[in-house]
Amino acid sequence: MPNAKAYSATSDTSPLAFAQIPRREPTERDVEIEILFCGVCHSDLHQVRNEWSAMPTTYPCVPGHEIVGRVTQVGSGVSKYKRGDIVGVGCLVDSDQTCPQCQANLEQFCPHSTFTYNSPDKHGTAPVTYGGYSSSIVVDQHFVLSVPGNLSLAGVAPLLCAGITTYSPMRRWGDLKGKKVGVIGLGGLGHMGVKFSHAFGAHTTVLTTSPNKKDSALSLGADEVILSSDANEMQKHTGSFDFILDTVSADHDINAYLNLLKIDGTLTLVGAPDKPMPVSAFGLLFGRKKLAGSLIGGIAETQEMLDFCGTHNITSDVEVIPIQQVNEAYERLLKSDVKYRFSIDMASLKSA
Repeated sequence: MPNAKAYSATSDTSPLAFAQIPRREPTERDVEIEILFCGVCHSDLHQVRNEWSAMPTTYPCVPGHEIVGRVTQVGSGVSKYKRGDIVGVGCLVDSDQTCPQCQANLEQFCPHSTFTYNSPDKHGTAPVTYGGYSSSIVVDQHFVLSVPGNLSLAGVAPLLCAGITTYSPMRRWGDLKGKKVGVIGLGGLGHMGVKFSHAFGAHTTVLTTSPNKKDSALSLGADEVILSSDANEMQKHTGSFDFILDTVSADHDINAYLNLLKIDGTLTLVGAPDKPMPVSAFGLLFGRKKLAGSLIGGIAETQEMLDFCGTHNITSDVEVIPIQQVNEAYERLLKSDVKYRFSIDMASLKSA
């Protein structure tokens, strides 16, 4: 069984550090990938520090589910990919592929889905799957994605999570052209929401508590910016939004944003606050409004998103770092000190 270089955590208090991890030999359905870039997602930090009681972390933990790489080997049953192809891998690396959810191209809701890291490894290579903070990965062909050739690979990596997380609920809502769309928050998810909303032809508004983010929001494609901490400014926009995407994971008053929706308007959560949020029933009843949630997207939809990004030249705004700076990046992530995602240049792992 071959080994790969990686960065892993051995406990919830230990820093990420160099390690050797096992990778399986490709089966007939597998694609072996040399990892070129891996995005840093806030969920990586939560998992490494065992902060999600619903998804306890098994150590050693090798995070990373925003992967872009080059195919180095394919199994005998693989026809879609060949050596040298540039491909991506997102949050999923397996599912049963037979259940109703999989048949509907909703693999993220499969009861037997396998996440890219910290899921039981059905191949028995290790107790759990190991993610993209590593030199290589072996993935079932169904979960490998084609990357458009015109896009910067460092900026493509976060599309495999932040991209599909924001694209999916907007695409599912319907034709956004000419509609008024709000994006709450301007971080790793929010800045992608702005780019997609603009590309869909919506009148795009960023709702933020930070006055200093106005220029950045406008440069990303927003048409206007609302300071959500200003009650008078919020009042002016009551009942005017068709769709609002909430990307904020910190505690906040959801009712203030529901108040902005038109009749039959929708607010979709993609951020994940730790604590339950009180919701006023009257805020939903008066206006027949909808409060929804969305979890990444299926494989077909993720490929659709990548193709859309290729057509519209959309990538994530990233700060490229070597793997040796990943612990520092985690601390900066906690302070929102990045515009807007970190992307690890995995070539740096060769010198580890």
